[in-house]
Amino acid sequence: MATVEELKLRVRELENELIKCKQKQCAMEDALHRPKIDKMSAEVVDSNPYSRLMALKRMGIVDDYEKIRTYTVAVVGVGGVGSVTAEMLTRCGIGKLLLFDYDKVELANMNRLFFQPHQAGLSKVEAAEHTLRNINPDVSFETHNYNITTMDNFTHFMDRISRGGLEEGMPVDLVLSCVDNFEARMAINTACNELGQIWMESGVSENAVSGHIQLIIPGETACFACAPPLVVAANIDEKTLKREGVCAASLPTTMGVVAGILVQNVLKYLLKFGTVSYYLGYNAMQDFFPTMAMKANPQCNDRHCRKQQEEYKKKEAERPKVEVIEVEEEVVHEDNEWGE
Repeated sequence: MATVEELKLRVRELENELIKCKQKQCAMEDALHRPKIDKMSAEVVDSNPYSRLMALKRMGIVDDYEKIRTYTVAVVGVGGVGSVTAEMLTRCGIGKLLLFDYDKVELANMNRLFFQPHQAGLSKVEAAEHTLRNINPDVSFETHNYNITTMDNFTHFMDRISRGGLEEGMPVDLVLSCVDNFEARMAINTACNELGQIWMESGVSENAVSGHIQLIIPGETACFACAPPLVVAANIDEKTLKREGVCAASLPTTMGVVAGILVQNVLKYLLKFGTVSYYLGYNAMQDFFPTMAMKANPQCNDRHCRKQQEEYKKKEAERPKVEVIEVEEEVVHEDNEWGE
């Protein structure tokens, strides 16, 4: 029977073999990668990965598509919605992506898009970064494999969204919530309210046939605590709602639709085209897309939200008022038989 020391030695040998295998794999993949592209080109050739995107400028949809490379987006939750969201942004040529998650890839995730069976066992952020770098090496990636709701991790999370921009020390341009639980949403809400960080929330129902996206501007629109769902408002422990052997349903179609409208809203917000949705729902049973806007709640339980509301009111009061001058139009009568 092997001694403890012999087992430790064998473990170290296996770890070294694993490192060598990963290095060989990376070297092989690097040889397959296309070189990085310094400047987006609108040249219409098969070898240009940005020609179809740059065509948006030629068609008058976007003033300057290349500006997409200057933005940083943080994606919290790299699951059914978050992984597809990250892939879409990568294919669009976003400047930098910060990925936050603490789950591992499981075979139970294969009903969704993005992840592949051979990635089972890897952390979601590690597997996602590996795939996304292969898709577009021009994008910068930063991954964090931890739960943002713990005290230490929450502090680090706030630091990264306030200082982890494309230029180190600058804040990210947008935070996207793609998590599947209220505790994490409330953590993101708290961080963004305190920092004054604009973010978008997304979600898919447990029966997998509806979802939504929501733009949250601290102080201006309702935050996640302004009109919380019952599980939060009633202070229910979310963990008590989960039952052994019972899991939520999940459809790749619904996840893909929600991810698509989320990224579409991100692009409209960052590149300033079209109408940015404050709230857009999706009901697959009736193909119904409800939309609305919610104002911030002056009695919100989040003190940082109330503080942001006060600052927003001051900015609005200081903004120069545009006088609307009404011009009366001269009434012109049609000619008639009396000449009047």
